[in-house]
Amino acid sequence: MRCPFCKSDNDRVVDSRSSADGFTIRRRRECLGCGRRFTTKERVEETPLRVVKKDQTRVPFEREKILRGLLTSCEKTPVSREKIEALVDSVERKCSEAFDQEVPTTVIGNLVMQELRELDQVAYVRFASVYREFKDASQFLEELRPMLEKTGEEGRVTSG
Repeated sequence: MRCPFCKSDNDRVVDSRSSADGFTIRRRRECLGCGRRFTTKERVEETPLRVVKKDQTRVPFEREKILRGLLTSCEKTPVSREKIEALVDSVERKCSEAFDQEVPTTVIGNLVMQELRELDQVAYVRFASVYREFKDASQFLEELRPMLEKTGEEGRVTSG
């Protein structure tokens, strides 16, 4: 750290304290060149998470986009706003923990689907139909089949 008075880069830390919020450290330094004291503040450098889309373009991570998609998928279901917010928080946290700078959209979509599947099956199917871009009813049925087998309702689905 350069001394603001004599521009020397030779100093020693006299005192260090965390700020009240815990995200900043205040350091009291003494310049070994001129003997004067000065204060510096140190904080974690946060790099915002970016999303790598299917076409390889990169955009900022926006939790609001996930929230909007989930609100649409959960319309007319018993899923509360609080549960949807918690799901978005969980997805955002997992992305931040697993990726330093960039996260593929496929990871985000799969995390959302994984958690939504446990929350509400109707909302899950609605979200999956948009996310997976189903082209016809057979793709839709393929998505439903594992859920129906799990609940023992396989015989109720007919195709064709």
